[in-house]
Amino acid sequence: MSKLILIKHAKPQVLADIPSDQWQLGPEGRAACLPLAERLRSHAPQSIFTSIEPKAKETAEIIGQSLAIPVKTAGDLHEHDRSNEPHMDTREFISLMALLFKEPGRQVLGLESADQAYNRFSASVDRILAEQSGDVAIVSHGTVIALFAQRRAGKEGFAIWRAMAQPSFIVLDRGTWQVI
Repeated sequence: MSKLILIKHAKPQVLADIPSDQWQLGPEGRAACLPLAERLRSHAPQSIFTSIEPKAKETAEIIGQSLAIPVKTAGDLHEHDRSNEPHMDTREFISLMALLFKEPGRQVLGLESADQAYNRFSASVDRILAEQSGDVAIVSHGTVIALFAQRRAGKEGFAIWRAMAQPSFIVLDRGTWQVI
């Protein structure tokens, strides 16, 4: 049984005047990557791919270095595109995210609908898996990971999104898409 390990990046340093797709890890996030790598060790990923966003790349690089696995950047693994949105308070953001999952075909937040983000992300994951055998780790972002788990594993996407810590991961069987 080959596995797909979807990893949500570690905690970034939030800077309200900088778009979230440009945030880097903060000290707490960097410190959390080594314990994360140790938890991932038992899943023995043979390859690690990452989103182009700095917080995901930094997370992947620390994990890769700790596990002695090379890291490759892949296109279209980035987060649901909210680059046009200003920083907003937590309650407003969570409400809009609930609507994003409830109405996936509608563009309710940012520049993509949930359907568009899922289609982009899943096509990239499928390309990676077609080229890689064995256990593959992908460091990415909460919304696209939750959308993927919702549609491939039949899980409730918004609940997954709410439950995911920074960092966290979900392991899927590549053949059945069942959560391991």
